[in-house]
Amino acid sequence: MQFPYTRGRRLRYTDAIRSMATETILTPNDFIAPLFIMDGTNGKEEIPSMPGYYRFTLDLLIDEVREIYSLGIKSVLLFVKVADDKKDNEGTEALNSGGLMQRSIRAIKEAVPEICVMTDIALDPFSSYGHDGIVKDGQIVNDETVDVLMKMSVSHAEAGADFVAPSDMMDGRILNIREALEDGGYINTGIMAYSAKYASCFYGPFRDALDSAPGFGDKKTYQMNPANKDEALKEIMLDVDEGADIVMVKPAVAYLDIIKLAKENVLVPVSAYHVSGEYSMIKAAAQKGWLDEESTMMETLTGIKRAGADLIATYFAKDASKLLNK
Repeated sequence: MQFPYTRGRRLRYTDAIRSMATETILTPNDFIAPLFIMDGTNGKEEIPSMPGYYRFTLDLLIDEVREIYSLGIKSVLLFVKVADDKKDNEGTEALNSGGLMQRSIRAIKEAVPEICVMTDIALDPFSSYGHDGIVKDGQIVNDETVDVLMKMSVSHAEAGADFVAPSDMMDGRILNIREALEDGGYINTGIMAYSAKYASCFYGPFRDALDSAPGFGDKKTYQMNPANKDEALKEIMLDVDEGADIVMVKPAVAYLDIIKLAKENVLVPVSAYHVSGEYSMIKAAAQKGWLDEESTMMETLTGIKRAGADLIATYFAKDASKLLNK
């Protein structure tokens, strides 16, 4: 049937009709809130390259988590800023049961036991080289790194983490972490795998937040080539086969096609990481008056979900939830 009997604008004619016909609906349940943690007390530091986003000491972090949960956000993803004198090439501090990450997990689960605590599993915050793995002869070695990631995951599970989130892109780490968790009795600890993590230029502000930029070279030998799509599906399917409960695509906005590809091919939830550079671009343009921040934030997050993301890790989690709760 053709015009004038078929008119697409009928479904856009009023706000009520537009609302009823909305296909993609964001809720706070969709969001994972990343949190940056630092040592000390009574500290809250704005990250210069991420306006409006902060590092917290553990005492103030608890108040932040309570607010996040009160907004309807069900999950936080933890990252720690490690002092230089605690960094080495073996990930020693990553395995410290009294380390900042482990203390943070315990404190959050005690204060807000209902919230889902996810933890970053990678060596770059703990590495004297700033790489996600152990370095030997100028190379990031795979199998030795996976051994440490297994122990790190068990340490986080012991502290009370609900999910571990390996972000390293080492081969075989999901299977090995799953086996280590099973052997340790942590059968209910989930794995959210960074399955298609690209060697992206959009991570700069995050590395400022944790002082974790690579000390030499780049991360292209383990993170993915931005030009590749088929390889992403291979990596995603491998992680599912190895026991991942959730798979992730990172970054989000420049990789919407990969999110869609993942959603069409797996039967586990698909998450997307709306990364620091994507956040900071919106913030910078809004500060210049070039874009409306709220509208751009919501349109971007809707686009990520429309592409197929079941979960979105985003630095806009709180701001978006406040708007959605109005």
